[in-house]
Amino acid sequence: MKNINRRDFVKLVAGTAAAAIPITGCRRVAASKPALSEAEGPKALGMAPPNIIFLLTDDQRWDTLGCMGNPIIQTPNMDDLAANGVLFTHAFVTTSICASSRASILSGQYVRRHGINDFATSFSEQALAQTYPLLLRSAGYRIGCIGKHGVGRGQDFPVDQYDVWFGCPGQCSPYERKDESGNYKHLTQIFGDQVIEFLDGCSKEKPFCLSVNFKAPHVQDNDPRQFIPDRAYKDLYKDVTIPTPLTADPRYFEALPEFLRNSEARRRWNIRFSTPEKFQESVKNYYRLIYGVDVVIGKIRAELERLNLADNTIIILIGDNGFYLGEHGLAGKWFPHEESIRVPLLVYDPRAPKKLRGLARDEFALNIDIAPTILQLAGLSVPPQMQGQSLLPLLRGKRTKWRTDFFYEHLFNHKTIPKTEALRTPRFKYARYIDFEYEELYDLESDPHETRNLANDQKYSQTLKSLRKRCDELLQRAKGT
Repeated sequence: MKNINRRDFVKLVAGTAAAAIPITGCRRVAASKPALSEAEGPKALGMAPPNIIFLLTDDQRWDTLGCMGNPIIQTPNMDDLAANGVLFTHAFVTTSICASSRASILSGQYVRRHGINDFATSFSEQALAQTYPLLLRSAGYRIGCIGKHGVGRGQDFPVDQYDVWFGCPGQCSPYERKDESGNYKHLTQIFGDQVIEFLDGCSKEKPFCLSVNFKAPHVQDNDPRQFIPDRAYKDLYKDVTIPTPLTADPRYFEALPEFLRNSEARRRWNIRFSTPEKFQESVKNYYRLIYGVDVVIGKIRAELERLNLADNTIIILIGDNGFYLGEHGLAGKWFPHEESIRVPLLVYDPRAPKKLRGLARDEFALNIDIAPTILQLAGLSVPPQMQGQSLLPLLRGKRTKWRTDFFYEHLFNHKTIPKTEALRTPRFKYARYIDFEYEELYDLESDPHETRNLANDQKYSQTLKSLRKRCDELLQRAKGT
C-alpha cells in the first residue's frame, strides 16, 4: 500500500457536508421535508418477526470505514453491510462517553431523562423493563448480551433478565487472553466465539435479538501500549504513513482556552500522539482493532448463512461515541467537536427490496434512535418515554419530516473534563462549557474543521443569539419538560 497525501485524506474524511464524502457502493437519498406516515410493522405486512443483531463498537469515529471515504482502513465486511443496506452519513451521539451513551442506546433517552451519568449508576427496575432488549423479551424474543455492557457496576448487571449473558464488567480488560489450551486469544475473537455459541442455540421458531458490545477500538487503560490489537494483524498498515490531521498543528491547540489546554484530553494526547512515532503507532493500532471487529462481523454472517438464519436477520452497527486522533492537540472524546460526537451507523436488512439497498441517508441520526428503530423493526410500538425517532421510514426510502438539529450534553463529573452542552445544525455548531461560561460558534460550511470560533464576531451576534435560544429549548425537551 502506498502513502496517502495528507491533504487528499483530510478532504476525504473531514468534510461535514455528506456530499464531500465519496460513499462506496451507496446511492444517496437526500435529506427530505415532505411528511409521510411511517410504514407498518412486519406482522401487519404478513412477515415473520426479524432476528436482530446489534453491534456496538467502542470509540469508533465516523470516518473509520472504507465506505465513508477512508482510503487506508480495511473494513470489507462493514462496507458490504453498507453496500447492501443503509448507511447513515451523519450519525451522532447525544453524549460522548461510554456509560451514558450506552444507556441512551438501550433506553432511547437523553442523559437528562435516564439520569445515568457515571460508571456506577444502573437502570432502576422500572427503567430496565423499558429498554429495548427487555421489551423484546416480553414480546417473545430470545435476548442475549455479549461484551462490554457498560451501564452500572458488574454486580448490578441484569444477568437474570437475559436468556444468554456473556457481558463483562468495566472495560473488559485485558485484550490479550488465553483459551482453554493456554494459547493466545484476543478479546475481540472471544466475543466472536460467544456470538457463534449464542447463534447455535437459536432456531427459526423463536426470534432473537443479540447485543454485541465490543471493547475495540477502545484503549486498554493503564497499559503503556494503549491500543492492543490482535497479534495476527501486526503487519497490517505497516507500509502506510497515516497523514496527520490538519488541526494537529500546534497553533490550533494554542488557540483553545486554557481549561481545554489543561484538560484530561491533553494529558492523554501526550501518551498517544505527542510524537510522530506515537501518532503512527496509535492510529495504526486503532485501525487494526477496528479491522479485528470487521473480521468477526464476517464470521457472524457466515454462521448466519450456515444456520439458514441470514435471510431474516437484521444487522445494525453503531459506535458508542467518537474519538480524537490528535485533532486540536487532544485525545479521548467528551467535547462537542465532530471527532468526538460523530459515529458510524449501518443498518442491513436482508428482507429489504433491491431498490432500498445501498442507500446513503444524510439526515441526522442519533444514538437515541436505536431503541425505537429496533422496536419498530420487530413490529412493536415505541413507548412514549423514548425521545429518539425510529429510523424505519428512512430505511424504507420515505421522504419524511425529520429533525433538522439536535442537542448534545456531557455532564460527567471530572475535575479536568469540563461539562458541555451544544447544538448541531446542518451549518452551525454552538457549544458552551458550563463551568467556565465559555461559548463556541462554528460555521461548519466554511470551517468544517472547527478552527475559527465566531462567538465574539459581531457579524454572527444574531446567529449566536438564535442558536443559544434553540439550545435552551432542546435542553428543556431533553429533560422532558
